Amino acid sequence: MTSEIQALFDYYEKEKGIARDTMVEALSTALLSAARKSVGPARELRVEIDPDKGNNKVIATLIAREEVTSPYDEISMATAQKIKPGAEPGDEIDVNLTPKDFGRIAAQTAKQTMMQQLRQAEKAMIYEEFKDRAGDIVGGTVRRFDKSDVMIDLGKFEGTMPSRERVTTEEYNIGDRIRAYVVAVENGARGPEIILSRSHPNFVRRLFEFEVSEIADHTVEIRGIAREPGFRTKIAVYSADPKVDPVGACVGLRGARVKNIVRELNNEKVDIIRWSEDIPEFVTDALKPAVIRSIEVQEEEHRIRVTVDEEELSKAIGRRGQNARLTSRLLGWDVQIDKDESQHEAFEQRVVDAAEEFVAHLGEGSLDLETAIKLVKGGIVNLDFFSMVDADDIGEILDGDTEAATRIHAAAKIALAKIAESAPAEGEGESSGAAGTESKGEPESA
Repeated sequence: MTSEIQALFDYYEKEKGIARDTMVEALSTALLSAARKSVGPARELRVEIDPDKGNNKVIATLIAREEVTSPYDEISMATAQKIKPGAEPGDEIDVNLTPKDFGRIAAQTAKQTMMQQLRQAEKAMIYEEFKDRAGDIVGGTVRRFDKSDVMIDLGKFEGTMPSRERVTTEEYNIGDRIRAYVVAVENGARGPEIILSRSHPNFVRRLFEFEVSEIADHTVEIRGIAREPGFRTKIAVYSADPKVDPVGACVGLRGARVKNIVRELNNEKVDIIRWSEDIPEFVTDALKPAVIRSIEVQEEEHRIRVTVDEEELSKAIGRRGQNARLTSRLLGWDVQIDKDESQHEAFEQRVVDAAEEFVAHLGEGSLDLETAIKLVKGGIVNLDFFSMVDADDIGEILDGDTEAATRIHAAAKIALAKIAESAPAEGEGESSGAAGTESKGEPESA
């Protein structure tokens, strides 16, 4: 038994870092539990252990009596004087009650109890060491899986990465080396538990602090992070020093710094944005590469309305809405992205103007505005086009309404003829007017 206990002392002291005094106390409690089973409820029963040699004794403090009435509390005078010569009735005598059969069963009980005590001491030591490490990044090896939770070997300790803290796009295998963010150290009913995460936004923050020296020395500040783990992260950076480019510092020479971070994140996209107090400027940078047409800031509702051209809409919103969603989180405002309708409205107005011109020339009896709009959208954009089409072409635009097509075509011919008849007269007038201008100008030249 002594050699077993010595081996336990050496193992836990070297491998687990538990102090020998703590182990002696745990062993004392364990042996006392085993001794009570063998000796019984003796008065002031205790166990004395030599921590260097591993020897132990079971001692009880009994009261010397002329006549013993309670064998668990008292000792006869004859026995007391053998242990302590000169003992008198009422004296307290320390009696060695170590059982001769304090062997295999007692040793096994003691070992189990001591192991339990040592596990508790180990848990307490874990809590003491890690309670102030929340927010750090630690490295470890995947040891096992508990349902969907990942148990990570951190050396002397074990951490847990719950399923909610995993990155959905990452797969882990036993033996994989991974780094994780310490979210919290919880001292629960089952002892301390180290909660790890690879999906937490602050995991990216800490990676930038390790990789970018300007962030570590506070030359560059991280003003905000928004993340969808495994897919995309947006990080806003700022520097009070006008000589320092915060985005360039984070990207590094030829992108070396940000590449290291992206590699650690298993190729998750990282957008680095210059922080600005000017909200429109900041939103414009955050929504790149989309080109913004207009930004409306509604401060009371904490809402921003952004308009972009139709071809830029998918870029601004991003895949599954990630770009817009992360920009909203980064800014803390509701960002709404809409298609710019101004160009469409201008086009529609031009269509209506052209249609109204048709109605004015052909007359409302021959052509109504709704039909005229159909003709313009069908490709007949001015009156001259009627000279290049026939009634069948107009009928196709009007969904086969040949009667209306024939009527419109005839009215258009009449309108074109009237315009042609009036054109020479207007030309002559312009010519005489020009001549008159020249005659007036001649005397001035002279």
